[in-house]
Amino acid sequence: MSRIADLTGRRFGRLVVLYDTGERKDGHVVWHCRCDCGNEVDRRSDYLTSGHTKSCGCYNRERAAEAHTVHGMSRRRKYHPVYWIWGAMLQRCENQNCTYYKDYGGRGITVCPEWHDAKIFINWALANGWRKELTLDRIDNDGNYEPSNCHWVTRKEQARNRRSNRRITFNGKTQTLAQWAEELNIKDKILWARINVLHWPIERVLTEPVNS
Repeated sequence: MSRIADLTGRRFGRLVVLYDTGERKDGHVVWHCRCDCGNEVDRRSDYLTSGHTKSCGCYNRERAAEAHTVHGMSRRRKYHPVYWIWGAMLQRCENQNCTYYKDYGGRGITVCPEWHDAKIFINWALANGWRKELTLDRIDNDGNYEPSNCHWVTRKEQARNRRSNRRITFNGKTQTLAQWAEELNIKDKILWARINVLHWPIERVLTEPVNS
């Protein structure tokens, strides 16, 4: 068994490690820490040493408050719509209690340092095509949230970029199952059943007409 590095007394951002809780998550030690703001929290060793976690959450709350009260991003106590997108992005990547954390922060997806500032993110959004009907999408689904890997797309386009959306190559053309369904005017659940239930070869899956 590998020796456990003792983090007691070490500082990571605003957190100072107090003691080993005895708990283990995914093979990592969970340490009890005190934040400079006075809160005490438990955090995994890998999140501390990688720089993923730097506070009890107060840093993000401060940035949110700053965006609301200083940067003029709110009107009549209502946040700018992009502010909520920014907050949800951080929650998915940094809040272990978030429902979607396992699909984002849990598999290594992070938010670039500059986007921890709400104003910078909102300014980027407004300069890069944000509209109310669009959603934030990562071009590389295994990549991080950063300007070079993000753009604004419709919900339909974002659905096509999901990890679970299988890509199928036929006659030299590669598309997601949803894209083939749209092109062939066949419901995607029918194509899915042909592949996963009937186990048809791809040529038959995409070329055989649907029996009325």
